[in-house]
Amino acid sequence: MRNRFPRLLLVFLGAMAGGASISLFSHPTQPVAAEPSPLPAAPANFAPITDSFDSIVAKLAPSVVAIDAVKSQVASTSNKGKPQEESGSGVLLQFDGYKGIIAVTNNHVISGAKAEEITVTLNDGRILRPARVWSDPESDIAMLALDATNLRPATMGDSDRVRVGQWVLAFGSPFGLSQTVTHGIISAKDRGQISLGNTIRIKEFLQTDAAINPGSSGGPLVATDGNVVGINTAIASNNGNNSGVAFSIPINLVKRIGKELLAKGVIHRGYLGVQLAPTLEPSEALRLGLDRVRGALVDGVHPNSPAAVAGLKQSDVILKMETVELRDENHLINLISNLPPAHRVRLGVWRERQMQTVEVVIGDWSATPRSK
Repeated sequence: MRNRFPRLLLVFLGAMAGGASISLFSHPTQPVAAEPSPLPAAPANFAPITDSFDSIVAKLAPSVVAIDAVKSQVASTSNKGKPQEESGSGVLLQFDGYKGIIAVTNNHVISGAKAEEITVTLNDGRILRPARVWSDPESDIAMLALDATNLRPATMGDSDRVRVGQWVLAFGSPFGLSQTVTHGIISAKDRGQISLGNTIRIKEFLQTDAAINPGSSGGPLVATDGNVVGINTAIASNNGNNSGVAFSIPINLVKRIGKELLAKGVIHRGYLGVQLAPTLEPSEALRLGLDRVRGALVDGVHPNSPAAVAGLKQSDVILKMETVELRDENHLINLISNLPPAHRVRLGVWRERQMQTVEVVIGDWSATPRSK
C-alpha cells in the first residue's frame, strides 16, 4: 500500500523531561518592501485578520497550562524501573452540564500516570493536582478535573466551520518553554490516513503549518476570533521537530467525547467487524470498476461480527452509509463509531461492478476491541 507521507515519520509531541535541546537560527535579511498596491476586500465569511495576534494571546494565555506526568515503568535491562517523565500542554475548558473546569490534553501525555502523578501548572504559576482523570485512548483525548478558584476557561469554537487557508495560532510548551505561541494557517481538514499509536483509532484531524514541536501535545489551536478550534496532537517529521505538518483534534470531537466522558465515564462506540484497507489505490479502484477513488475497501470480515451476519464480503467497497457518501476508510470508522450498539443502518456497497444495499445492525465495540 502506498504511504501518504512517504518521507515523514509521525512523532508524538509529548517531550521527555531533559531530553530536548534548542537550536537558535539567525533571521534572514528582509528585502525592501515594494510600494503596496490596493488589495480586494476580504470575503465577508472570513474572520478579520486585522485583529492583532497579541490581543488573542492575551485572551488565551490564562487558559493555557503546562502538564507533567510521572509514569511508573516495569523494570527492564534498559530502564531499571526508572520512572518516565512526560511533558505536554493543555487548555482550560468548561463543558455544558458540568460545573467545574476541565484541563483538556492528549491521552498520550498522561497515559500510565495516576492522578497524584500528574501536575498542572497554570499561567499564574500555581501548581495543581487533578481531582479526577478521564481518558479516551482511541481519540487521544484526556480530561483533568481541577479543584481551584479563579480559573479562566477558553471559549470553544465550531471546528465544522473552519476553512482551509484561515489563520490559526498554536499554544503550547515546546521543549519545556511554557506559553509559546506560533501562527500559521489551516492546511487541510479531515486528515485520517495517517499512522499514529496503536490505540488511536478515531482520526479526523485538522492539519496546520503553525510551528508545533515536542511538548506542545494537548495545547489549543485557536482561530482569529480567540476561540479554540482544535487540540494539538501530532507532527509529521523526520527528526522529531516541526516540519510544517501538524495535526489537531477538531474541537467538535472534543465536545462530543468530553460530554460522554463526563456523563458516563466511558465512551460507547459502534462496531462493524471488518478489516479495512489503509488506502484504496487508483489502479485497484479502476480494476473494481470505480470511476474515482472513494469509499472503504474491505480487506476481510471477522467471523460472527455484524458485518458477517449482514453478508459483507472481502473486496466490497463501502461507498455510502445511509445518504452520506464516504471519503475513505477512516470516514467510515468515525461514522460507525458514533453510532450506538443495536442501531440499524444501510450501507451502499460496490460489489461485482454494481451498487448494492446491505443492512447492518451495529455491534458494541467495547465487547470486541480487536476489530473496526
